[in-house]
Amino acid sequence: MSENLVPISESGFSGRRSRYTGRALAILDARTEVGLAQIESQAELQVARVMAVNFVGKRAMHEIAMISQLEQQLGELVPSAVPRLRAIGDIVALQAADVVADTVRRVQR
Repeated sequence: MSENLVPISESGFSGRRSRYTGRALAILDARTEVGLAQIESQAELQVARVMAVNFVGKRAMHEIAMISQLEQQLGELVPSAVPRLRAIGDIVALQAADVVADTVRRVQR
């Protein structure tokens, strides 16, 4: 059951007024559809941004874990190389973090 917000007289709208109202409502509907499409488009872009950062971040963490594991294994084989291995591991980890941060900056544009 729907009720009109503005009651119509028994005689209804005149022809010209009815056409004007119809056009105004059509314009309003079109603006609403465009506005909703813009919102949906922005939401899809935001989801894609989150997924991109998530993918790069997970991959970086995986690779750093593998580097850390290799660093530990090699350090056990050659204890005198531990400081150098740690330095290389730190450089790789810092570069991976920089790539993740760069990804965040790029997808924000």
